[in-house]
Amino acid sequence: MRKLLIIILIIFLPLYFLLKSVDINTFNRNFYLNFYERYNVVEVTGKRIDELDQITRNLYSYIKGESVDEVLKPFFNEREIKHLEDVKVLFMYGFSLKKLSFALSLFGIIIFFIYKDVVKFGQGIFYGTFIWWGLILLLLLSTMDFNKYFTCFHLIFFDNDLWLLDSDTDLLIQMLPEEFFISIFRRIVLLFMVILAIIQLTGYILMKKGKDKSGRVIDF
Repeated sequence: MRKLLIIILIIFLPLYFLLKSVDINTFNRNFYLNFYERYNVVEVTGKRIDELDQITRNLYSYIKGESVDEVLKPFFNEREIKHLEDVKVLFMYGFSLKKLSFALSLFGIIIFFIYKDVVKFGQGIFYGTFIWWGLILLLLLSTMDFNKYFTCFHLIFFDNDLWLLDSDTDLLIQMLPEEFFISIFRRIVLLFMVILAIIQLTGYILMKKGKDKSGRVIDF
């Protein structure tokens, strides 16, 4: 039972925070507005910053499932909207997985503390997070050829070529070019690294404080 709970925590506790980092950065309005100004999106799209802001809000609303595609039709063509439908489905799965990860992680933490087995809990999350550091290394290496892995991502998660948009005519790619995805990817990974370090430090503290100087487990 303990081994199973540790495996659950190793997988789902960091996964929850990874998905949370995706949410925080994906729906960060200030990040979008700063990006639009920094990369001259106003000039590229021919739209004012307040128009871009409203379009971004509409995208948020649609992807979160708070509105239908009617909010997109004034700005995007049929191909773009169909691709955004696919993106929305992907986010819906992500939202569900985040909730599941949170529930399983909370369950595992509660069980460990009910049985006062904080040493095992600490060991599990301390050593288990090294697996995630390895994943982060692979993610960072992918930025060396971002276009290649960005293409692979779309080929894996989408069963059509609707994501191949024309930067000369399609507003979506004009607003969110490759530089946007590189920037947001780095922000997601950086925040996740900070959270992962905190998780690992917490595990180390619990692992050490759960024992007295003779090595015996302290009963909390």
